[in-house]
Amino acid sequence: MSTMSVAVSALRAAFGEALAEPVVFGDEVTVTVKPAELSAFMRTLRDTEGLRFDQLIDVCGLDYFSYGTGYEGPRYAVVYHLLSVALNQRLRVRVHCDDDDLPQVDSMIGIWPSANWYEREAFDLFGIVFEGHPDLRRILTDYGFIGHPFRKDFPLSGNVEMRYDPEQRRVVYQPVTIEPRNNVPRIVREETYGDTGNGESRG
Repeated sequence: MSTMSVAVSALRAAFGEALAEPVVFGDEVTVTVKPAELSAFMRTLRDTEGLRFDQLIDVCGLDYFSYGTGYEGPRYAVVYHLLSVALNQRLRVRVHCDDDDLPQVDSMIGIWPSANWYEREAFDLFGIVFEGHPDLRRILTDYGFIGHPFRKDFPLSGNVEMRYDPEQRRVVYQPVTIEPRNNVPRIVREETYGDTGNGESRG
């Protein structure tokens, strides 16, 4: 029996019919859990003898804005990458955020302290709130940064730019001075790519 089959069997034994059908692709197993069940689900993954996912390897946000055709699910999701050192198994857990306007899930710091900086990163870049996080603040962008740069509707050039003003002797924010440009090679652009609406193209 393969390692993936063992992992799926252990998951089904632990959660029974409450477990959504795991997705096995390549050598990875992915399960999806509801936000309200996340904390209890994760504790079971860590503490159950046949699972023992004792390490949280990574946490990342996802933005499904304009994702594929016909997708009507929640816009934001959080993905956790877990490792069982004792059993040499990996698992990906995905949870969709219920509210697109205020994406939020429980913090996993109480289960895996390593979630701390990962959750701050997802908050900073996607605006996902982790309920119960003791110090949820930006970690990569400046404290005065506007917006969340990994959201798909975030402007490529940003909203403001920052520079040091020698006269004021401090850092100041100002409107973006970078002119919009096409970064898509001409050979793959659609015919109307960059059309300003009056028949003129920007590149």
